[in-house]
Amino acid sequence: MEKSRVLIVGGTGYTGRRIAKASLAQGHETSILMRPEIGLDIDKLEMLMSFKARGARLVEASLDDHRALVAAVKQVDVVVSAMSGVHFRSHNLMLQLKLVEAVKEAGNVKRFIPSEFGMDPARMGHALEPGRVTFDEKMEIRRAIEEANIPHTYISANCFAAYFVPNLCQMGTLLPPKEKVLIYGDGNIKVAFMNEDDVGTYTIKCIDDPRAMNKTIYLRPPENILSQNELIAKWEKLSGKVLEKIHIPGDEFLASMEGMDFANQVGVGHYYHIFYEGCLTNFDIRDDGEEASLLYPEVQYTRMDECLKRYL
Repeated sequence: MEKSRVLIVGGTGYTGRRIAKASLAQGHETSILMRPEIGLDIDKLEMLMSFKARGARLVEASLDDHRALVAAVKQVDVVVSAMSGVHFRSHNLMLQLKLVEAVKEAGNVKRFIPSEFGMDPARMGHALEPGRVTFDEKMEIRRAIEEANIPHTYISANCFAAYFVPNLCQMGTLLPPKEKVLIYGDGNIKVAFMNEDDVGTYTIKCIDDPRAMNKTIYLRPPENILSQNELIAKWEKLSGKVLEKIHIPGDEFLASMEGMDFANQVGVGHYYHIFYEGCLTNFDIRDDGEEASLLYPEVQYTRMDECLKRYL
């Protein structure tokens, strides 16, 4: 089967660079949008040049230049948006909607993947303020995609390993705790963790797969569904050191929001939904979704033991 031509928007970002690598590795003709707004960001430019050296095409267009964006989209079959969600509010939302408009006008795209890659926003209508804005805005983008009848796939990648695993799910650090570890509630809520390179691999696997058309693909490989207690136990076994465990009740955890800045309040809210409510695993995947490791059993996904071993 002939492989689709892929355009990646946000190809120098945390997720986008991995999607770009996966697209090239899987043999797709890969284009990466090079925005003039890159300015003097030498790290991004060098990354783009490294992709070019591997065979990627760099397509110059601004997301604020509708005509150039439509022209870029017309050169490909699949568009993957991997724009950062860190500043999702307002400006980034508008950029995503501009990309949707360009895909709609171009009319040739056989699959569009918007920038999500976290919790499924369709299941987060109850989310706490102020963090619910991230889900509300992703749903706004979904509505625009569906109203335009753009063929799509949504990727729910759950918890990125580098942010949640070595630190044993502690906030405010990326490194393993040395003596004490905070445990959310009883620590038994199941969470889905994903290696970021595997996110790229599964995303590109989806783009030519009719089984993923107009569905949400959940990245929940069975061996990566772990409770916080199970993750801590893995670290203790590997490190040979037992940590002091401090359990934090849900109401106490939520009360810690008071006085925090916006970003930290969002983080606390998201952690509450993940570690107290179990929002990543407390539902069955139904007809509107598929689980990636079942669709693509040939992918040797990274287990969390491997992620932890790097930090010994």
